[in-house]
Amino acid sequence: MASMEENFPRGGIQKKPAEGKTPKPKSERDNLFDVHHEEKSQKRKRSQKDQEKPKRLKADKTVKAAVKDNVMNIGPLTIEALSEGMLLLGCVKEVSAYELAISLPNGLSGFVPVTQISDAYSNLLNKQVAQGEVLEELHSLPDLFSPGTLVRCIVTSIEKSDDGRRSVKLSIDPKKVNKGLNSTALAAGMLLSGSVLSVEDHGYLIDIGVTGTHAFLPHQKAKNYIKAAKKGPDLKIGQNLNCLVVEVKNEGRVVCLSIDRSEVAASIATERQNWALSNLLPGLVVKARVQKVAPLGLKLTFLSYFTGIVDFMHMDPEKSMSYSPDQVVKACVLSVHPTSRAVRLTLRPPFLHAGGAPRQLPGQRLGAVLEEATMKTFYKQFGAIFELDDGTLAFARLKHLSKTRKSFKPGAFKEGCKHKCRIIDYSLMDEMCIISLKNHIIEARFLQYQDIHTGDVVQGKVLSLKPIGMQVKVADGIRGLVPSLHLSDVILKQPEKKFNIGDEVKCRVLECNPGGKKLILTLKKSLVQSKLPVLSNYEDAKPGLITHGFVVCAREFGCIVKFYNDVKGLVPKNELGSEPISCPDKVFYEGQVLKVMVLKCEPQQERLLLSFRLSSKPGPEDKWKCTPKEKQEMKYQIGEIVDVKILKKKDNGLEVSILEDEDNVVAWIPMLHLSDFVATSKLLWHCLQEGDVLPRVMYLSDKGEHIILSRKSAVISAIQEEQVVRSFSEIQPGMLLTGYVRNVMPFGVFVEFPFGVTGLAPKVSMSDKFVTDTKDHFVVGQTVIAKVMSIDEEKQRVLLNLKVSECSSGDSAAESFGLLNQYFKELKEIRDLLKRGEPSICELVPGKRVHLVVQDVREDGSALFSGSSVTGLTVTATRYHLGDKNIAPGEKRKALILHVDALTSEAFVSLREELLKQRPKRRLRENSQHSVVVQHITEHFAIASVPETGQLAAVPIACHLNDTFRFDSEKLRVGQTISATLKAVKENKHGVLLAVQGPAKKNVFVRVRNESETALEEMLPTVKHSLSPGDVVTGTVKSVKPTHVTVAIDDKLTGSIHASRILDEVPIGSFPTSTLKAGQKVTARVIGGRDVNTHRCLPITHPHFTQSVPELSIRPSEKEGEFTAMLNLQEEGSLKKLGLYDVGKTVTCFVKKYNMLKNWLEVEVAPDIRGRVPHLLLSLNTKVLKHPEKSFKSGQAISATVTGTDATETCLCLSLTGIQSLEQDTISVGMVTKVTPHVGLTVALPGGKAGKVSLFHLNDTYTEDPLGNFKVGKIVRCYILSSENGKIQLSLRQSRLNPKINSKVEDIEITSIKDVKKGQLVRGYVKSITPSGVFFGLSTSLLGRILFQNVSPYFVQKHSLYEKYLPEGKLLTAKVLGVNKKEKHIELSLLPEDTGMPSVFPESLGLPQYGAEEEKREAEDEKKREEPKLKKKRRRGNDESGQEAKPKKRKICPADENDSGIEVYYREEEEDDQEEEAAKKKSTVRKPGEAPRLQVSMGFTWDEDNAMDIPVLDQKEESSESEEEEDVQSKLKKKTKKEKELEKQKKEKELCKVEAALMDPSRQPQSADDFDRLVLGSPNSSILWLQYMAFHLQATEIEKARAVAERALKTISFREEQEKLNVWVALLNLENMYGTEETLMKVFERAVQYNEPLKVFQHLCDIYASSEKYKQAEELYHTMLRRFRQEKSVWLKYASFLLKQGQAEATHRLLERALKALPTKEHVDVISRFAQLEFHSGDTEHAKALFESTLSSYPKRTDVWSIYMDIMIKHGSQKEIRDIFERVIHLSLAPKKMKFFFKRYLDYEKKFGTEESVLAVKRAALEYVETKSSLADT
Repeated sequence: MASMEENFPRGGIQKKPAEGKTPKPKSERDNLFDVHHEEKSQKRKRSQKDQEKPKRLKADKTVKAAVKDNVMNIGPLTIEALSEGMLLLGCVKEVSAYELAISLPNGLSGFVPVTQISDAYSNLLNKQVAQGEVLEELHSLPDLFSPGTLVRCIVTSIEKSDDGRRSVKLSIDPKKVNKGLNSTALAAGMLLSGSVLSVEDHGYLIDIGVTGTHAFLPHQKAKNYIKAAKKGPDLKIGQNLNCLVVEVKNEGRVVCLSIDRSEVAASIATERQNWALSNLLPGLVVKARVQKVAPLGLKLTFLSYFTGIVDFMHMDPEKSMSYSPDQVVKACVLSVHPTSRAVRLTLRPPFLHAGGAPRQLPGQRLGAVLEEATMKTFYKQFGAIFELDDGTLAFARLKHLSKTRKSFKPGAFKEGCKHKCRIIDYSLMDEMCIISLKNHIIEARFLQYQDIHTGDVVQGKVLSLKPIGMQVKVADGIRGLVPSLHLSDVILKQPEKKFNIGDEVKCRVLECNPGGKKLILTLKKSLVQSKLPVLSNYEDAKPGLITHGFVVCAREFGCIVKFYNDVKGLVPKNELGSEPISCPDKVFYEGQVLKVMVLKCEPQQERLLLSFRLSSKPGPEDKWKCTPKEKQEMKYQIGEIVDVKILKKKDNGLEVSILEDEDNVVAWIPMLHLSDFVATSKLLWHCLQEGDVLPRVMYLSDKGEHIILSRKSAVISAIQEEQVVRSFSEIQPGMLLTGYVRNVMPFGVFVEFPFGVTGLAPKVSMSDKFVTDTKDHFVVGQTVIAKVMSIDEEKQRVLLNLKVSECSSGDSAAESFGLLNQYFKELKEIRDLLKRGEPSICELVPGKRVHLVVQDVREDGSALFSGSSVTGLTVTATRYHLGDKNIAPGEKRKALILHVDALTSEAFVSLREELLKQRPKRRLRENSQHSVVVQHITEHFAIASVPETGQLAAVPIACHLNDTFRFDSEKLRVGQTISATLKAVKENKHGVLLAVQGPAKKNVFVRVRNESETALEEMLPTVKHSLSPGDVVTGTVKSVKPTHVTVAIDDKLTGSIHASRILDEVPIGSFPTSTLKAGQKVTARVIGGRDVNTHRCLPITHPHFTQSVPELSIRPSEKEGEFTAMLNLQEEGSLKKLGLYDVGKTVTCFVKKYNMLKNWLEVEVAPDIRGRVPHLLLSLNTKVLKHPEKSFKSGQAISATVTGTDATETCLCLSLTGIQSLEQDTISVGMVTKVTPHVGLTVALPGGKAGKVSLFHLNDTYTEDPLGNFKVGKIVRCYILSSENGKIQLSLRQSRLNPKINSKVEDIEITSIKDVKKGQLVRGYVKSITPSGVFFGLSTSLLGRILFQNVSPYFVQKHSLYEKYLPEGKLLTAKVLGVNKKEKHIELSLLPEDTGMPSVFPESLGLPQYGAEEEKREAEDEKKREEPKLKKKRRRGNDESGQEAKPKKRKICPADENDSGIEVYYREEEEDDQEEEAAKKKSTVRKPGEAPRLQVSMGFTWDEDNAMDIPVLDQKEESSESEEEEDVQSKLKKKTKKEKELEKQKKEKELCKVEAALMDPSRQPQSADDFDRLVLGSPNSSILWLQYMAFHLQATEIEKARAVAERALKTISFREEQEKLNVWVALLNLENMYGTEETLMKVFERAVQYNEPLKVFQHLCDIYASSEKYKQAEELYHTMLRRFRQEKSVWLKYASFLLKQGQAEATHRLLERALKALPTKEHVDVISRFAQLEFHSGDTEHAKALFESTLSSYPKRTDVWSIYMDIMIKHGSQKEIRDIFERVIHLSLAPKKMKFFFKRYLDYEKKFGTEESVLAVKRAALEYVETKSSLADT
């Protein structure tokens, strides 16, 4: 609602223009209450006569005899004319939950509180409050009222606020409005206000406010109104209605009503309805007669004998000029004054039908600025009526016509004048806009809440500070709240110290709700100054958007961040930072402003996911920064193996850079990913150093900003063998997957797999043993193999099983040996690393015999040793390993090394005889079984001795990766004998044999899953069966997969038919499995079996055959005749041996899938034979190669040629393009693997070979960016130019690939120097720039040279210009000047006259031309001769001192036939005879034998690398060349003396400005540097140091603030004790607010040492008290009372503290203690001070008692009397005070003191007493004087 301040003048005496002052700026409105009083407050003032006028209109029949001039005073209603009980017609303007804003006539307004609607409505409200639950029958005000409805109101009160504004409180309760009516006065046809009382069966009971009358409204009379109102099927309790009395019964006790719109509208008040002035109601339509017409309005008579007035605003605008006396008009009563009974009426048409509604203003008009409003009429005491652009009328108050009363020009307000104005409000009751012509209002940015938008930055003024925040006035009538959280970037504990009422503040709008007049602002600097986009609704939150938000809550799950308009989102824990944050609530604080990035948004659910990790999107200027990342995304795929170099070692891993990568991509290897074994990971981390190269590391993932790498061998082999799932959709129950433990929780273990899939192994599925504590079984980072138990598609959850019994292959010996082998392999690598730093450790292998010295024997029987061979190690032998030997310190002993732990630097030895005894070497057999004795146990294996040979063997403790837990009873013990099978018996560097526990098994092998057993198969249940190959079975097709069909043979048994076993002749391109449908019956023959776990094909004789999945065939030929049994490759050797698939043989195979990672097509030839087709052998068509995954469908039959087998010889290598021969002049396909700038491409060819393409063979037409179209991975057709010594040269020129298409070849191939002719124009690329010229590439093998004088017609002094304008790889056209075929030299020119191309250097550089050189020089010579030499020397001095110098020239010798194009540079000294000089220099060049020849650019090298190294300039010349590059023009154009002088002055002025700015005393420091400058100037000023600290604290840089405090303490002079103390106190404050109790105590202890202890103690007490740490304050006071017992101030301070806490009793006890502790002379003072404190904060009675007892003991202590009097005057009653004075003046004290007391008594009585009491004091004084004098006389 626009400010009503600008509405209408108030009544009252109009001030004379001379007194006119600018109005006071009005303070802001808080709520609707203020709004109304404000609106009223500025109504137009008017003369006293106007105000009195209505009161003179007496409502009796003598009215006509009234004074004639009354009519002249007809004017608008003013707020002063309103009084309690006045009846008004109003119009609802706004409806809020708790009040109605009502528009009253003449631009006034008021409000109806929710309690003034009706009695029935108020009762419902009370009932709801009492019950505390929502009542159905109670409807809110917006449901009952709509804006624009006319209502009858009565003024209940007019409240005046402190600033003189008035608010009008109204009621629409029928009891109050109709109080003038009684039941006898009711008559049919009357129109009354009523309110719905209750809903009955046949209608409604209506409250019409008349006691003793029941009003009833039948449904019939209400239905039309309800239908039109569209507010529901019924009327609601409390609804206000215009009711027409239809019938009056029982003498007015019962009335029947109607609210039918047509009936109400036709009603008119007549004399027959018995209206009297006492009950006349506003809103009645009457017929009236014009009695008198005046300039300001009309006087009317109506209802025979009533008189009323119509002001100029309420005349009918159509007829306003045409009223004449005695004219009959229809009018509507607007208001009735309660005492004067003055009646006002309106003639405006909308009011002339009861129940009508005034015209509303279109929403967008409010606040509109109108360029031209035409003046209609000017009323000198009130204002002016204008006509607006749309023809409507508007009113401007007098106050709003000009800036001040003085500046008001009546001449400008003649009829027809045009003015610029702004609509500031709309008065519904007058149907007029209220406008203002004031400039500041027209230009105001905000007039109403609707003008303010979220995110606007606004200026405001502080109004008040409250606990919830600060109120700010934004504009007149608009105020906002800054919540306490938003007062600053950090939370302010005492905002009143920072903000004062009236301060100007700059805020930003967080939320604006114009409907509820709610405006929330923020003062956080980082939000106000933020240039990032404003996020004010969920729809705008697009992923990737970066903006500022503020933290509203930080919990363990993450942070909730809020933006504008209450938009909020969650930053989950993993997105809080690049490093994990365990306690977000400690890192982030409420109200903290941070940059966040939107990750995901669901606007409908209002869900927003955010991140504090900003992946910076590069701007245009830093595009280059992001290219490595882009490349890297293309470059690496999960599973790729790379070598890395260690950059940095961190506690939890290694930061590395990937080698073989120009971009030096940085990646991260977590420590636990260094190995499958946790102990090895730690050891490897310990051994690695920064700069080491770590080979064979796998790219694991790219989460967030880090690339994560892994060295877990089990994970690497799983990915390489495709034993992985790439997405959730690929997971199937029964799969075995290799992963690593991500988290160990009490309920289970989370396992993560490559490609980001995660699953949970619940506690029950973790181990075959009973799990008490999950942490005993697994640790984070451990490698495990998990079996998928079940999947939940909806929630995307996977349940896993980690039990060894489920996850093992069944061959525990092989698995445990595989682990042991891997462990020792990694150990060997670590030993090699250790050799660098600690070679001694590497030589100590288990089994080595060493000589040691006993150091010590411990209590437990173990011994410590030392020795030269074991320096740096702790060597121990346990009691068991000492054998039976008794040893003493200092003895020398021989021992055997059992184990060395490099991580802890420990060695374990044994002195046992059976181990040390030398035995003859015996050859042990592999797989032989032995009983071995356990000698030592480590984390992963045990060292055992083989009794037969005395050798040591390593026996693995675990039989599987998941086998990690042992009960105590199962653990191995030293000395225990176990059975073991030897696996590796050859000598090795580990010093031990490798064995496994348990007896030997036949044909044990370490199983590595290969492709023929991929885990991605459909898992089939295993069932025992009695089938054997050859059996014929019938079954039903269960499911059809691309390469096989599963068949249900009976209820339990399921078999499989491979695609190759369906048809005898398979058409290429067909899908054999699609010929079968699910549910179809088939007859098939068993041809083999497949192991259910490994999918390996089993031979018929295999013992597990009966538990396999039968492999079937339905080929007609195999069903009837012979069939081919399946192979088992593992058992029967490799494919090669079988000779079935020789190289060159064609086979039909079936597509399984395209492996994106390995870039090959996987196919199946038969159930037991797989194959793969490398990418480049798939097709000769590049389109197919670009998207191979789209070109080959799963299950499709294709024909392929065998090219060989893979390394394991279990898989065929195939080709779809035949066997490729890469011979010269053939065409092949290839894939770009590397793009080398300015050189060319490396292309991978079929068969694993690679070829090179040079820049000159990329296209028939050279381009500026020849490599721009080529990216790594692009498929190209290429022509093989040559293939020698394994190096293949390729060409991509179309003329080579498609010779038939005679396309134009712009740049022909230059293969040798013979192809180059003199005078020919050639194109090529710049190769390099050397001192001897520019090298220019013409083809792969040919280079040409361009001398500098042939590069450009300009003279170029700076070498760097060549590099700028001729960068490497620039495409240019050159002309061949000469060809030396012998030496293979080609001379070229780039000059424009030779090539016809523009010069390589633009003219804009202003370079001097070679030709113009001589003329210029001669002209300069003339000048030079005139100048004395001294001047020349001085100038040279200037040159060197940094002034812009004349460019130094170099003279070029013309190149003749034999010259090698050497340029000779020389500096002109005395150029008297240039010709002579030139001739000398020429001769110097011509004689090769002379020494000076060496100083010029000597010789010419065709080797471009060396050419760069030859110096061409002498040193002076070089220094001039290496000056900083400045603008070339300014360097070469010589500056005049005047210019130089001007430049010098300009620089000095700038310096002066900077100095002046720094010296300005009013300048506020803005940065740390500013503060540093200030504290250097005033090092002893504590106030500066404290401001410096505050500066850092505002930016929440606590550490920096601490550092400043410490600096201050060191800097401030020791004499300035107070200044130092100030800093100590600030530091204590800082630690109290931002530090811990511990840091606070440390500072406090130091402060006590350096300052007066008492002061420091007192300050800390104050700090504790102000920060409400009462417990600490109390403890500190107790310490002080012990330490400073004799200090009175301590006791008083503690007393004051206790009283503030309200502990009066404790204070009384404290006084007793104080009196005991303090000396007697202090007692009186202490008691009186305690009493004073009691008066202020405690018990006044107790305080009085203290004073009284003190004065009774020490009556002559006038100081105590004086204090007592002062306090009693403030706190006591007059009687008590007079009693004290009476007592004092009767004391026998010295006359001087008595005079003082009499004077005080007299002053008191003069101020508070009567004349009699003053006389009484004077009399008492006289009496005292008389008694004294009489005594003196006697």
